[in-house]
Order: sequence, then structure tokens, then C-alpha cells
Amino acid sequence: MITKLLVANRGEIARRVFATCRALGIATVAVHSDADADAPFVAEADQAVRLPGNTPAETYLRIDLILNAARRTGAGAVHPGYGFLAENAEFAAAVTDAGLTWVGPPAKAIAAMGDKMEAKALLAEAGVPMLPTWTDADEITDFPVLVKASAGGGGRGMRIVRDPAGLAEAVASARREAAGAFGDGTVFVERYVERGRHVEVQIFGDTLGTVVALGERDCSVQRRHQKVVEEAPAVVAPELRQRLHEAAVAAGRAVDYVGAGTVEFLLAPTGEFFFLEMNTRLQVEHPVTEAVTGLDLVRLQLLVAEGEPLPSAATPPTDGHAIEVRLCAEDPGQDFRPATGTLHRFAVPRVTGAFAPTKGLRLDSGVVDGSVVGVHYDSMLAKVIAWAPTRAEAARALAGALAGAELHGVTTNRDLLVRVLRSPEFGAVEIDTGFLDRHEEVFAPLLPAEQVPLAALAAALASAAGRRAEATVLAGLPSGWRNVPAFPQVARFAGPNGEIEVRYRLDRTGGLAEWATVPPLVTSGAAAGNGGPGEAADPDAADLRTAGEPSTIALVTVTQGRVALDVDGVRWVVRVHRVGSEIFVDGSDGAASLVELPRFPLPIAELAAGSLLAPLPGAVTRVHVQVGQRVAAGELLLTLEAMKLEHPVLAPTDGVVAELPVPAGGQVETGAVLAVIDNSSSARLTPRRDPEPSNPEEDPR
Repeated sequence: MITKLLVANRGEIARRVFATCRALGIATVAVHSDADADAPFVAEADQAVRLPGNTPAETYLRIDLILNAARRTGAGAVHPGYGFLAENAEFAAAVTDAGLTWVGPPAKAIAAMGDKMEAKALLAEAGVPMLPTWTDADEITDFPVLVKASAGGGGRGMRIVRDPAGLAEAVASARREAAGAFGDGTVFVERYVERGRHVEVQIFGDTLGTVVALGERDCSVQRRHQKVVEEAPAVVAPELRQRLHEAAVAAGRAVDYVGAGTVEFLLAPTGEFFFLEMNTRLQVEHPVTEAVTGLDLVRLQLLVAEGEPLPSAATPPTDGHAIEVRLCAEDPGQDFRPATGTLHRFAVPRVTGAFAPTKGLRLDSGVVDGSVVGVHYDSMLAKVIAWAPTRAEAARALAGALAGAELHGVTTNRDLLVRVLRSPEFGAVEIDTGFLDRHEEVFAPLLPAEQVPLAALAAALASAAGRRAEATVLAGLPSGWRNVPAFPQVARFAGPNGEIEVRYRLDRTGGLAEWATVPPLVTSGAAAGNGGPGEAADPDAADLRTAGEPSTIALVTVTQGRVALDVDGVRWVVRVHRVGSEIFVDGSDGAASLVELPRFPLPIAELAAGSLLAPLPGAVTRVHVQVGQRVAAGELLLTLEAMKLEHPVLAPTDGVVAELPVPAGGQVETGAVLAVIDNSSSARLTPRRDPEPSNPEEDPR
């Protein structure tokens, strides 16, 4: 019997396993990198062991360090979570060889499914349908195709190729990314199915030979081949559901599977389905299965690892519908570029439970207020899961909770998730793996750009109220009130679309006597500002609004943390949270992040025109051009690796490469100059030469 368990992972999955262990009376051990020393999962464990370093290769991928931590703490069992070593057969064998209980499938099953090419061959013999697959690029004649990493998963090492010209670079790039993420750069190519749905079956096996399907999930809404929205059950016909379950169970039996696993299929528009891969671990999206079945899958993992039989050999009935979203630190509007920073506030309303099966709204989070999001690990912050009697109710509840969440300090994909859940196409189950590619409208912020000045006005009023509340002299006077009304209060902010200036004056009672914004505020009725619709406010005008004139906006109440305005006769209430110069405004229509600019800014060094800056810390893995080379807009200049993904840096305009200050292998911080493109007519060219590859074996030629 397991009495102490070490989780060889981090973040929300470690917290998830710990929660079930606490319920079962099992002591817990965390291992952590230096970057994770203050993370919530470390604080929640009964014991914790430091793994010196920050990168996965130094820490969470070190089998020797993890086994040593188990010995030092007396842990008798190891749970791998997902990612890192979860599907590493060598790790599973090392755990069992050390006399510890491995909470996962046998090393033999992991090895069989870990090599996707071998897995395809093995399961094809078991009757599981397969897509055409190639290992030799010269044999490919039909496009589009999908390049895939043979080891690992999570969308890493995957590239869609639509014509022969892009195949060589796609293969080389996929190899680099797969090698960095999994330590294995082997890739293969298979036929790409347009408008296919990603449907997977949760299976479970025990040591007595029973393998059962616990239902299926639809994970079709994806970005970069990584799942964004997952739901259970999938909306499919009963006969198709039965065939999916039978194929998944056949796959499990073919490898004598034990524990939790997922068999992933691609469902074509024709109704055909094909095997994609088998994940020999617990999946990120397991909570939706828990929600509709009522089963605690981590509890089942632990019981099966102890040799107990599964409670039933039949597929359990499902109750209602559950939808999960992955809330990530990334900017969807910038090609899902990962984001870093400090989470000043992380709050999701109406949560009814966490890290365990629950009806209502569940939050499985790896972060809390004050957590630092760095560059070393995956960008996922949390999973938010909604259960309801129907799919439509679950989508509505989940979208409402996300829209009302306070996520301050780090850019997230929250707005995208809300728009996906509220889209008519999602509601009508018109989804497939290309959903995000076809629906540009879901990338728009929830708060329209023309409403950001209203958020800035609220921020200015809240900041003034905060200063007045802290005043030690004449505290009874309204903030900013003066007996010379010709000069209003002025506040300037950096917003998502540029600089915003707010001018306002309060009367003796604290009411809003005059106001204006640049750019002008547009409300549902008339344009706010100096005059009528479309008029821009003059920042130098003295007569912003005269007292007594019919006003579009009136101040109802204001405190440092809450502002209520009457906007065209409609009450508009926002929450305001200030951290230093950063101000976060949250309302029912969306949220805005603003930075209050200093009244007298200090001079800063001017960057050269055409400078391309690093959007986040990382390493330059490859430089594809040389100084003096002419490039076209959109041409690949260099590749930056951060948060386990490759990020292409493209030329913003036609021009000549004037500077490349960072060589391949160089580390950069946010804001570092990566390249300078000179688009002037006097730009000087040098003879073009192909740059030397950083590793000759990786030269795509």
C-alpha cells in the first residue's frame, strides 16, 4: 500500500495529485527547480526536495536526482504527472528497479507507444485504422502532410506542410523542437486531413487484464496543434462512439495496458476515424471525464498501482456535459507568443471546487496571486472546467466565469477563450482542428478599442480617489478640486493601442464637471469628448465641458478600487486594481491593462529605426540571414526559443539587414535588439552568401 508518494512534476498537475493523496491519507513529496521554489505546489507538499537549476534538462528531466529525492524522503511510490518524464520508459523502469511503485503503465507499454511509428505498426495489426505515413520525405507525393515528432506530444515538433517547397525546413525545424522538448529529434510524416476533429478515448487498465473505455472527449479547438478547448462527451452518433471505444480498448489490450491512458483519433468529415497516437499517462484534459463520470482518475491510478481491480469492466454512464479551457500566459494576437511577468491578481469567480471531480465550476491552477511566470516551462497557468446539464449551459457558465476573472500582470488568452465559447459555430458544434485559422473574429479583445479611453477615465478617477484617501491635509475636499477651473487634471496612460490622455475636473461635490479623452471616447450613444460624434478632444482646450451642460457621462461613485459611471443613461461599473504604475480595469464588457505615464518622463536612448526587439527572454537558436542581405517583408530572419517553443522573427518590411547583434546560441532578455532592418534608399548591400548552419547535421539542404 502506498503511504508516501513523490510527484515528479510541477504546477497544477502536482497540486492535482496532492489533492487526491490528502483525501486518501497519503503523504506527499514535491521536487522543484530553483525557479519553482516558491510555487504553490511546493508549499502544499508534506516534503520538498530541491533540484538545482532551472531548465528542464537540469531538473525535472534528471532521473538520478528524482530517484535520489525519493530515497532521501522515504517515498515508496512515484507519480510522473504529464509532460517531462511521464512517457519515458527508461524512467518507469528505473523507478521499478529501485523497488518503488510506479503510478503508470509498465515500461514495456510506454516504450511500445513512445515510438509512434512502431505504435502505428503494432496497432494496425490489432485492427485500429491508420493514416498513410512516411519516414522518407522523398516518397511523399500527396500534400498537405503533417510532420510529427516520434517521441512526446503536446503539439511540439508538429508542422503542416502544403507543398514540397516547405518540407525540408519543416522537417528540420520539427527535429530541433522535438529534440529540445523530448530529447529525441526523430520525426515522421503522415497525411493531413482537412477539417478533421480530434476525438480521444480515455481508457483504463488494471493488473488483472481488464481494459475499459471511460468515455471520449472532443479536443478539436487547437492552436499550434495544442489543445485549447476540450469537452466530454464528444458530440458524435452513438454508433460512432461505440466504434471509437472498441478501437481504443483494442489498442490498450494490444500492449497489455495498465493505468490511465488516452487513445487519440482524427475524425474525418466523412465519418472515418484514424489513430493518431496513444498517450501513456494522465491527460491535461482528464477533468472533463471526471466531471461527467464522477470518477477520480488519480484515485483510480493509485488503486491500480497498488494492484486493485477496476471497479467495473463496463463503460460508465455519463451525466451532463463538461467543457475545459486551458488558460495560458500568451498573446493570441501575436501568434500566441508566450508572456512572462508577475501575476498581481489571479481570481476566477463562482468556483465551486478544485483538483477533484465537482459539479459546477472547477479551477485547477498552478499559480496564485504573486506567482512569477518565467520562461523555463509551459505557458499554461490553469484549467477552468464547467459542468452543466447541457453543453450550451456549460459553455455559457464557463464563458461568464472567464469574462469576470481578474487576471492582472501577465497577458493571457482569456478573451480568445470567451469568444470561442460564445461563437455561434462552437455552439453548433461546427468545430475542427482548423477552427482558429478560419475564425479571425475570435482574436478580437473583449473590450473594443474605442472603449479603452472609458477605462482610462475610470483609472484616472480611481487613482485620484486613492490619493485623496491617503491625504493628510484638507481630506474633505474632492480630489483635484481647485478654485481656478480653467486648468483640468491631466493623466496619461499607455494602453493596448497607444497613448491615451485623460483630462477631467471635479466640482465642489465631487461630481464630474468636465472631461475629455484623446483619442476620443466612443460610447453606445454619442461620442464622448469635447463635442459630438467623431470630434477629437483638443488637449490644449480650456473649455472641456461646462458645468450644467447635458452630459453623456456622469460620475456615480468612485473609490480606489471601484468606479461607477452613468454612460448614456446606463450604469457602467468597473473594478480597478493598481500596482505601481500599472492599472487594471475589469468590467462586464472586458478588461484593460494600462500603465500610467510619468508627467515628466526621463530621457531614454533612442533605438535605431527598424530595430526588432526580443518579445521575451530566450535563446537565439538559428540566424537565417547575414548583415547586408536584402530581405522582403515577412522573410524569416532568426529563430528565438522560449518557453519550450520556437518563435520565428520575421522582417517587418522590405529592406537590408543592417545589424545582427546576437549570434546563434546567444541569450537575450526582453527588449534586446535582435536585428535592425534598414529600409532607406541608401541601404548598402553585401554579396549574398548562405549563412553557415550552427550544426552541419541540421542543415536542411
